[in-house]
Amino acid sequence: MTQTVSELWDPELDADRARPDPEVDALLTGAVDLHTHPGPSPFPRRMSIMDAAADAATVGFRALVAKSHHHSMQSDILALESAGLAEIPVKVYGGVALNNTVGGLNPYAVELALRMGGRIVWFPTIASRAHIDFHAHNHTGFPVAGIPLRDDEPITVLDESGRLNAATRDILDVIASESAIMNCGHLPADEIDVLIPGALEAGVRRIVVSHPDFIVGASPARIGEWCRKGAHVEHCLAMLVGREPKPEPFARLAEFYRAAGPGQTIFSSDLGQKNNPLPVTAYRRMVRVLLDQAIAPTDIKAMTGGNAAQLLST
Repeated sequence: MTQTVSELWDPELDADRARPDPEVDALLTGAVDLHTHPGPSPFPRRMSIMDAAADAATVGFRALVAKSHHHSMQSDILALESAGLAEIPVKVYGGVALNNTVGGLNPYAVELALRMGGRIVWFPTIASRAHIDFHAHNHTGFPVAGIPLRDDEPITVLDESGRLNAATRDILDVIASESAIMNCGHLPADEIDVLIPGALEAGVRRIVVSHPDFIVGASPARIGEWCRKGAHVEHCLAMLVGREPKPEPFARLAEFYRAAGPGQTIFSSDLGQKNNPLPVTAYRRMVRVLLDQAIAPTDIKAMTGGNAAQLLST
């Protein structure tokens, strides 16, 4: 562990961690975070994989997934298991994001990551057309690499006819054969409209759509349609209760919540960046928001842990 848990807390970003809230902490027992961003990474990070697991253990998390936009963290996780990670009572999984640094839509990278124990394949994130176009016109504070890397070439899952291309279909077959989770990444909604039916046809049964109102551009109605087909929607706490918490964080997702329902909704942190709170800090904030909105504790448990745990199960 690179730091003790108490040293990891930032007096400003995590100021509310010292405030007792036993009702919240009880609901976080067994939580699962499908979307953490620890180091190593070209992007600035404030926590390592071991830091993330140790902090999650303080409130009894069951598992977390370590994600990098640039490489598969599954090999990092396996290397750390003999260095103390296995002693932390939080199971850590990896996966692979299909951006240019792993060869884009690369079924070989998918096979390697999943067959070494990874559980999630993210279709293009920072290399999606939607991500590149959005950040060309908006300044959101999205991290910038600390090492020189060539600009991302946009990656699409579609061919010239608007159907799934051969590489995507190959990757879907691998995901299905490994019973892994397919995350739609930062693909635009029009590509996801084609990807989800294609995934279901290939036998993929664990599908997640992240932050539908950020980059993806999916309306609540569209989310409802995808969820009725079996997808889950992942709301990211970084955008709700992160460094600058929204005055009414539940209001931003209320329509999505009604469209998807608690059984198809997941809360993940999408945190680990420098200048942002820790994942557990954000979970404690969000659970308090949900309780104050009179969301049933059983639904909160499902959305912060139970639903994600079912997706991760092997």
